[in-house]
Amino acid sequence: MRLADLKNGQVGIIIRVRGRGSFKKRIIDMGFIKGKPVRVIKNAPLRDPIEYKLMDYNVSLRRSEAQLIDVLTQETVQQKAAVPVAGSEARTVQKKRFRNRKRNFDSDGISATQPKTDAGDTSESRRGPGRAFKTIRIALVGNPNSGKTTIFNNASGSRERVGNYGGVTFEATEARVIHGGYIFSITDLPGTYSITEYSPEELFVRNTIIQNRPDVIVNVLDASNLERNLYLTTQLIEMNCTVVAALNMYDELKKKGDVFDYDTLGRMLGVPFVPTVGPKGEGMSELFAKIIDVYEHREKTVRRINVNYGQDIEKAASLIETAICDSCGLPGDISPRYAAIKLLEKDADTERMLAGICEKSENIFNLAKKLVITIEDELKEDSQTLIADARYGFIAGALKETYQRGARPEVTVSEKIDYILTHQLLGVPIFLIFLWITFQFTFSLGRYPMDWIQAGVASLSQFTAAMMPSGLLRELITDGIIPGVGGVVVFVPNILILFFMISLMEDTGYMARAAFIMDRLMHSIGLHGKSFIPLILGFGCNVPAIMATRTLESRKDRLLTMLIIPFMSCSARLPVYVLFISAFFPAYAGSMLLMLYLFGIAVAVSSAMLMKKTIFREAEVPFVMELPPYRIPHLKNTMRHMWERAKEYFKKIGGIVLIAAVLIWALGRFPAREPFQAAGHASEGERLEQSYIGRMGKFIAPVIEPLGFDWKMGVSILTGLAAKEITVSTLGILYHAEKDSAAENESLVMKIQEETYASGPHAGQRIFGPLNTLGYMVFILLYIPCAATLVTIKRESGTWKWPVFSALFSTTLAWIAAFLIHQVGLLVR
Repeated sequence: MRLADLKNGQVGIIIRVRGRGSFKKRIIDMGFIKGKPVRVIKNAPLRDPIEYKLMDYNVSLRRSEAQLIDVLTQETVQQKAAVPVAGSEARTVQKKRFRNRKRNFDSDGISATQPKTDAGDTSESRRGPGRAFKTIRIALVGNPNSGKTTIFNNASGSRERVGNYGGVTFEATEARVIHGGYIFSITDLPGTYSITEYSPEELFVRNTIIQNRPDVIVNVLDASNLERNLYLTTQLIEMNCTVVAALNMYDELKKKGDVFDYDTLGRMLGVPFVPTVGPKGEGMSELFAKIIDVYEHREKTVRRINVNYGQDIEKAASLIETAICDSCGLPGDISPRYAAIKLLEKDADTERMLAGICEKSENIFNLAKKLVITIEDELKEDSQTLIADARYGFIAGALKETYQRGARPEVTVSEKIDYILTHQLLGVPIFLIFLWITFQFTFSLGRYPMDWIQAGVASLSQFTAAMMPSGLLRELITDGIIPGVGGVVVFVPNILILFFMISLMEDTGYMARAAFIMDRLMHSIGLHGKSFIPLILGFGCNVPAIMATRTLESRKDRLLTMLIIPFMSCSARLPVYVLFISAFFPAYAGSMLLMLYLFGIAVAVSSAMLMKKTIFREAEVPFVMELPPYRIPHLKNTMRHMWERAKEYFKKIGGIVLIAAVLIWALGRFPAREPFQAAGHASEGERLEQSYIGRMGKFIAPVIEPLGFDWKMGVSILTGLAAKEITVSTLGILYHAEKDSAAENESLVMKIQEETYASGPHAGQRIFGPLNTLGYMVFILLYIPCAATLVTIKRESGTWKWPVFSALFSTTLAWIAAFLIHQVGLLVR
């Protein structure tokens, strides 16, 4: 029977994982090994993927991938006793070894093995001449969603983004903090289930550890899922790293009624454990103290151990290790045994590393291949699976002696919530309702402070005009800076509300469910369900969303996701939407806003389908994603996340928006007024048309006239290339420049509603209406990404080819969409 054949609620015992390559490697690392029980939770709303429970955590697989896992039902196992539920023979052997080891510890205290030290490195060598403090270099390593970044923030006072889903940290973040007379240089690394070459972040973490060799690695463990988290710990042990384990979310372990003798486990593994509760900052002082003790070689727990892989693999590893030592001058930071085990796991990156430093590397590789063939022929299983099974056997043996699982409800609280939120019929509608509520709140709640700020900006402009003598400086401030910057500041409440709602989805764990719900749709366009998370993050800002694509295993999936993220309406576009919706669609504000966001998603989906069938053809990447338990968000953390994102918005206002406001005012102010007044121009509007900015607008007018845009809208589109907020700033300056005594106190919304053509065939007619403003908002949604987004695409892709393609492709789509809206609208109106 295959895993996909099980019904909701059924339990199957894994007997074999079929397939090869990255899929098999990933799911084995995540615990899909022989003898493990797996329970079916539910199917996604679109019947794919399927949610399973394994080792006290929930994970989703596509139906096609679940077909590659052979299982026996629990009833069949109990009847035939064909497969030991507790695990394989190797796991049973490991349990016996740990029982013996525990008896030795109980009688003798601690093993006589000396604490491990780095060859040639002492605390004094790290200290350096004349330095008052020793520097301890720390790397935080752990599974996704284990709380690494929360600990990093509490330890260092940083404000890095966290969320209740995997893949939030996508690059190394560093901080320095002084504690207890030491300088701690802390690096927060991306989350990883294993140190293999399956995904870029896993390889990045491994290479960072090997190349930088931290003094101490803090292995952050999710205490509510020890068996899966300790798998990474065994690999760090194999790398001969100095490790301190932070037993994070320890309060959840105690709430479940579990009993964990972590001191004994620490002595068994040679790794000290420190309980922590990241969100509350509990255990931080104890963690720092333990790190100092380990660094100064005062912690007796620390010692070297080896995971025993069984007679066949151990013999093969010993032969390869001898060959490596005989022909390679390995750096002192790389253990020959670690390299040997990696070769038996068919790790291509290890082969590349050895090829660069070993004279007879081909001999070593040939030996390893022969030994792998021999092992697989004798044991009838591939070497990767055998090694992973041995690691989990090692962990099971350790936990058997030190961990007592409390009683568990048959259905957890998270599963009860999921029954509604990811229901087969209700899941998608609920997701859309959540989006609608987000946008309705963004508009309706933000309207009141928006009106207050708008009134304040108008009063500031009047006060400045009354207090300052006439001249260019006053004009710059009252006609340029205040309307330009104020036109953007007025939308800050809307931005804050949007960020707050997105933070709530992240902190509760609903973001991962959104990816689960939408995977079938993403799969139909050739993308991974995890691509949906960067797309949703694009609602806040496209730049971090593009960086978040690093969590995708396939390079082509990363590139494709990068190219469609700009179609997601970032917060910088929100001021444009709020301005024009307030002017022409106030009765349907939330629905119009939702429609624009959904239209962006639809264009992203359509573009992905087109590109996947043309320039991004590639075999599918498996969908294996952990679904974290729901957690009640801490209001303090959610508000902090909102504020940190808002600070970036304020920085943009104080930087690029301010500079743009000055530049736009200057282009609209010059050439100087006097020549135009002497020529007898009838209005300030006509003078503005003859300014530098007016000439720019007139130059591009033939391109945008078929869209129903006037030259001022064209200028705002040009200035928006730097940052989308500047489109509103530009309109504010241009219409403020035309003010007269009767209209000086009018809001930008009122000016847009009343603006008319000054000359030409449409003289006296209103420029803006529902039709062309809808086309304008769609154009702003789709056209060329901002400069920061293009630079990020270049940095992540490594070439300018893709940002140039993105700019041309998106602008072409924007023009076509706006053209169709305007021209078809005129025909049917």
